[in-house]
Amino acid sequence: MKTVVISGGAGGLGRALTARLITQGWHVVALDIDISALELNDRLSAYQVDLTDGVALDDTVAEILDAHTSIDLVIYNAGVSQIASFEDTKDTAHRRLFEINYFAATALARGFLAPLRASKGTHLAISSVAGFSPLYHRAAYAASKHALQGFFASLRSEEAEHGVRTLIAAPSFVATNIGNAAPMNDGMLRPGSARDGLDYMTPDAAAKIILAGYAKGRPFIPVGRIARLSWWINALSPRLFQRLMERNIKGA
Repeated sequence: MKTVVISGGAGGLGRALTARLITQGWHVVALDIDISALELNDRLSAYQVDLTDGVALDDTVAEILDAHTSIDLVIYNAGVSQIASFEDTKDTAHRRLFEINYFAATALARGFLAPLRASKGTHLAISSVAGFSPLYHRAAYAASKHALQGFFASLRSEEAEHGVRTLIAAPSFVATNIGNAAPMNDGMLRPGSARDGLDYMTPDAAAKIILAGYAKGRPFIPVGRIARLSWWINALSPRLFQRLMERNIKGA
């Protein structure tokens, strides 16, 4: 039985990925800061951990490796959002976004680097449309996702030498927390809670596309109509994308 580790495994997209992978015969190891909502069974185990706590994360990775002979896939799904102008974003919030969205993922990747090389497995990073394009009132969030995407796109070349695939999925707007937009610390929001998004997808629809892309080994997986259009328009004409994005997001 293959084993997958999913950070942010108790969230909406994490649970949708879990459900689909279990039906495909995987054992899922979910990591999250709160795992109380998960129903554990012989196909799903979970570890409660703050991914930004380096010592706790190292201990958790060690426990997982003790419990499983092989790790075949790691999905870097944990993250938070933020909607605020740069003028109103404190440096502490900006740095906190990077700790959660970027540094936690790179620390997890380092922990599973050797196991994935041994299994010739896969890194699968969950980025965002904001990982390859600008997004209004999300300068800090977009910066953290640009960093995440740049890291894994560059890691791809290094790990290919070891037979490891590195894939990136970029969802547009996934409705995981609509109606639950209460700010977290530093004014950050739970992912999928923004009310100014466009063409929202269900978590299950997003998970289906992500795992189909994984099965085909696609290096980059745009998730949803908005993500596909954004990728092409931004690649062909960044100025046009900026204009369309501002018109749609600012007017939402």
